[in-house]
Amino acid sequence: MHTNKIFMLIGLAGILTACAGSDTDLMTDRTLPEIYESAYAELNDEHYETAATEFLHAETQYPSSQWAADALVMAAYSQYLDDDFAGAIMTIDRFMRFHPGHRDVPYMLYLRGMCYYRQVSDVRREPGMSAYALQQFQQLVDRFPKSEYAKNAQNKINILKNYIAGKAMYSARTDMARKNWPSAISRLQSVVQTAQETVMTPEALYRLTECYTAIGLPDQAYGYSEMLRLNFPDNDWTKKLDKKPTDFESGTDTK
Repeated sequence: MHTNKIFMLIGLAGILTACAGSDTDLMTDRTLPEIYESAYAELNDEHYETAATEFLHAETQYPSSQWAADALVMAAYSQYLDDDFAGAIMTIDRFMRFHPGHRDVPYMLYLRGMCYYRQVSDVRREPGMSAYALQQFQQLVDRFPKSEYAKNAQNKINILKNYIAGKAMYSARTDMARKNWPSAISRLQSVVQTAQETVMTPEALYRLTECYTAIGLPDQAYGYSEMLRLNFPDNDWTKKLDKKPTDFESGTDTK
């Protein structure tokens, strides 16, 4: 993570002590360097909850300090390490509200994406967190394409798109097993239209051929079969299509 920032802030503790000592307007139980020293000590000891509390204390006690934004960054990071994703997201939201132009905005977008990403469950469950994570990572890539976090974010985007497409495919297969053809077709078309770059697209085209065959629309079935052959000539689903053309007569090959 932000190791350079950590070392930089520790190294500036002496400077902060001098500055804090000259500010008589700030009424607090401890100076800013004292709070930072305690916060980093707790962080180094892996007492992440206490560290987050200390960093947040630094920000609330010294909100006009040039280090207030850094305190929020470290608080959010500590909460993330503590698996307190809800708390980290709240801290990141505060950072974004008060420091929208800060140099660490890309990192905070990435961290917020990771908070959602870490909560993604298996494909059989509602993929709400995956959608939130995808939104954050995409925003990072779009706004800060040259950021040091952009490449990692793009990798996460690819994983999440496949995950979401996998969820749609799982639901479509369930619909097909129940012969709920309209629902299955709607889910499969969403994969073809919005997740074309995922590994799920060939199967989605194959399943669409099955669905339209099952409801007696051979022209549409043929159209999707040709789309599969044209775009994925060497794919296993294409080979299955050519090997078992009679399977589409029943529309029940959902394995």
